[in-house]
Amino acid sequence: MVSRYDMYAARYPLLPLKNVVIFPHNVVTLLVGRTRSIQAVEEAMSRDRRIVVVAHRDAAVDDPQPEDLYRVGTLTEIVSIEHQQGGNLQVALEGLSRVEIHQFDGPRPFYTVRAEPVPERLTLTPEVQALVRYIQDLARQYQESKNAFASDVMELVRTLTDPSHLADLLTTQLIRDAGQRQAFLENLDPLQRLEMLAVHLATDLDLASLEQRIKERVREQIDKNQREYFLREQLKAIHDELAGEGGNEMEALRQRIRERRLPQPVEERLLREVARLERMPTVSAEGTVARNYIDTLLSLPWTEETEDNLDLDRAEQVLDAEHFGLRHVKERIIEFLAVRKLTQGRGAVGGQILCLVGPPGVGKTSLGRSIATAMNRKMVRVSLGGVRDEAEIRGHRRTYIGAFPGRIIGAMKRAGTINPVVVLDEIDKMASDYRGDPAAAMLEVLDPEQNHAFNDHYLDMPYDLSKVLFIATANSLYAIPKPLRDRMEIIEIGGYTEHEKIEIGRRHLLPKQLESHGLRPDQIEIPEKVWLRIIRGYTREAGVRELERQLAAICRKVARDVVTGRKTKRVRLTLARLEDYLGPERYGLDLKIGESQVGVAIGLGTTEFGGELIPVEVVVMPGRGSLTITGRAGDIMQESARAALSYARSRTDALGIPPDFQEKHDLHIHLPEGAIPKDGPSAGITMATALISALTKHPVRSDIAMTGEITLRGRVLPIGGLKEKAIAAHRVGIRKLIAPEDNQRDLATLPEKIVAEMEFIWVENMDQVIAQAIDFGEEQAEIDPSLEERLGQSASDEGVTRISELSVEDAVAGA
Repeated sequence: MVSRYDMYAARYPLLPLKNVVIFPHNVVTLLVGRTRSIQAVEEAMSRDRRIVVVAHRDAAVDDPQPEDLYRVGTLTEIVSIEHQQGGNLQVALEGLSRVEIHQFDGPRPFYTVRAEPVPERLTLTPEVQALVRYIQDLARQYQESKNAFASDVMELVRTLTDPSHLADLLTTQLIRDAGQRQAFLENLDPLQRLEMLAVHLATDLDLASLEQRIKERVREQIDKNQREYFLREQLKAIHDELAGEGGNEMEALRQRIRERRLPQPVEERLLREVARLERMPTVSAEGTVARNYIDTLLSLPWTEETEDNLDLDRAEQVLDAEHFGLRHVKERIIEFLAVRKLTQGRGAVGGQILCLVGPPGVGKTSLGRSIATAMNRKMVRVSLGGVRDEAEIRGHRRTYIGAFPGRIIGAMKRAGTINPVVVLDEIDKMASDYRGDPAAAMLEVLDPEQNHAFNDHYLDMPYDLSKVLFIATANSLYAIPKPLRDRMEIIEIGGYTEHEKIEIGRRHLLPKQLESHGLRPDQIEIPEKVWLRIIRGYTREAGVRELERQLAAICRKVARDVVTGRKTKRVRLTLARLEDYLGPERYGLDLKIGESQVGVAIGLGTTEFGGELIPVEVVVMPGRGSLTITGRAGDIMQESARAALSYARSRTDALGIPPDFQEKHDLHIHLPEGAIPKDGPSAGITMATALISALTKHPVRSDIAMTGEITLRGRVLPIGGLKEKAIAAHRVGIRKLIAPEDNQRDLATLPEKIVAEMEFIWVENMDQVIAQAIDFGEEQAEIDPSLEERLGQSASDEGVTRISELSVEDAVAGA
């Protein structure tokens, strides 16, 4: 009888298996369902129970051909067989040995193969024994780490000494991939198989150790989170006990944030900051910074806005009620509001940004307040005078101690809405130094294309300024950088006339001072003559601030008299009593009208405070032809003086001046009020007139003021600021003004009272100026006849327009 472990070449039925590789010494239970496989099993049972098992090369093939099967398989013995429902068989197979298939027989219902055992190459050496013990130790560690082996398997691993058997046993327990198991089956060197298993076990142990460390960290984190949650709940309970009805502070902050309905990025940022603050110690300095930041963001308006009132009739009523005069300015503001009304709701950007430019005290800031009242918006004022640090506009970064937002964000915080009227006061007074240029930072604020995402360094997030109405005020345009000026629409506000000042004083200034001093409106009466004396004798300004101070001085003295009982009834101010209240007059007329002087001409200039008279005095002295100019004249004005002298020298024959006068005489031009710097070309014809008067010994008419730039050929060029200069001349009682012909177009900008009361003489050249300004008197016949004829011709050609003979409407239309 042949033993079950006899190994010899013979024919055996073939059982192809999908994804199953059986090793020697291994018992496997299979469910056999294919007809061909069932017949192979039955054939083996009818013989010696032995059957060759081989794996598919491709598990997707259901009906394998010889080329679809591996050539190395396992000779097995059927241990048991059970019939299942549906005709299937449950078969238990025990691996006997590796076999190599040499031949496939057919064509039977199932394959039979000729196979013979494959001997293994192994010599038992100390190295092999050491490797066996190492594998057993690794298997023990693997079992302790993963508990992957059954107890009987682990016991067998500890007791086995046969390297081939140990390798096959561990392969069945550790290797799951059919391809890898087939490779182990085809490997006939047990030592090599053990080494591969050692690598596999060591790798799995490393992974298991890593998994264990990860699990421990996760467990620690879970424990930490649970501990923090527990402590947080305890802290919340403590806060609730300490705060009483106020509840937990952090929860109150979160509730405030959710109730504000903030934009999503802002809300997320605030919640993150609250979470950071909650984790900080109470005494931490960083906690104070975080809390201030949260409070700042919560105090800012993000969605709150007021509804605009763009009723033009109401706006006009508000402007008329709060401001007298300024007709052109009011019209421009009404036009501005009309445009905003038409663009409202169309997604248009907030329109132009206004810049009100004019002398101090003319009502620029109060105009901004009136616009806010007319539009039903809140108004905040941002003073920019003296600002020289960029951080004043953009804010400080939170990394600095004591950091705070810039002035723009501060204004929005005070306003409480996203569409206030922000008055940027004194925008021309900003400066720059090593800390940056605040005017450059203002570019983003005032640019409608950028201010929808204004970035304040303290907030560190975009803030929308596109709905803000910015109104800037300035005394002078020259100090505003051109890029900044280009972003604003300039509205120039000139000085007030005497009549306008009287009306402003009656309607606004006096009632305001009476109320602030506790007096009734009927306790002070000021006649118009007294108003005029106060304006002329005690003030010298384009606006009305000094006038308000004088009215306050009067009210203080009246209040003292009322309190002491000296006056109980109405106080009627008279010219005689005015000095008792205000002291002696501080100002008088610059020159006494009617007293013409040789070498003295009245010029006009403009400053940031409005128009000013610039008297020019010239004296001729024995000398060697030097020209001296005093009175803090600027470079341009000195060049105008030299041009005037060159013109006079070129016309010596026509003017009756000795040709060699400069060789024997020195000339001194002085501009009074020498402490005040003066510059500009508009005093050119004034200096030329004073020079010619001094050289010809004929006086200049003192009732005439003049302005205009002179060229070497005697042409009179246009100048700027005619309105302010005309108001200054009118203020001191001068009613005749010589001005360049090209400035006649500016007549429409002058107040009606000025146009009606003053005589404007439009000139194109110096001949016309001399004819009107210099009083030749009876000695005029001694002048060169050619000049007399030319001067007479200039006058007869109506180079002079007498505005006083026209109506106001005709004068404006003619301009």
